[in-house]
Amino acid sequence: MTSRTVEIGVGIFVALGMAALFMLAMKVSNLAAYRTGPSYEVTARFEDVSGLKVRSPVTMAGVRIGRVKAIEFDDEALQAVVTLEIAQRHNRLPRDTSASIYTAGLLGEKYIGLEPGGEEESLRPGDQIRLTQDSMVLEKLLSQFIAKFLEDKRQ
Repeated sequence: MTSRTVEIGVGIFVALGMAALFMLAMKVSNLAAYRTGPSYEVTARFEDVSGLKVRSPVTMAGVRIGRVKAIEFDDEALQAVVTLEIAQRHNRLPRDTSASIYTAGLLGEKYIGLEPGGEEESLRPGDQIRLTQDSMVLEKLLSQFIAKFLEDKRQ
């Protein structure tokens, strides 16, 4: 009788542990759908979106207001076109809002941060954010630093 109770307790413990691991995996992989109801889409063009993924957060003032819906490549302009899905309740973003790609935390998760502009007119569904700042790539920064260091050493 006691061994049966222990087996049931261990089974419940293992089931709870697996559920916790599943929830953690969903949170880390960002698969938990970001849904706040209706939304609208705007696009932004970047020269380099290294590390940015579909479903990455879109934030303003540190608050998540949307997510990256799609990342495509424009063969003519040779740029990445990122489609942002913004919650409809945040429909008063100024038309001259800027978008930058940032890195969050130690794991280096990329996200898009929006900075409001000063225009009175708001972004509308289908508009394009014109002011963008690309993703910082550590390899590019290191190569620039080394090139500058070597140049200074030669002089």
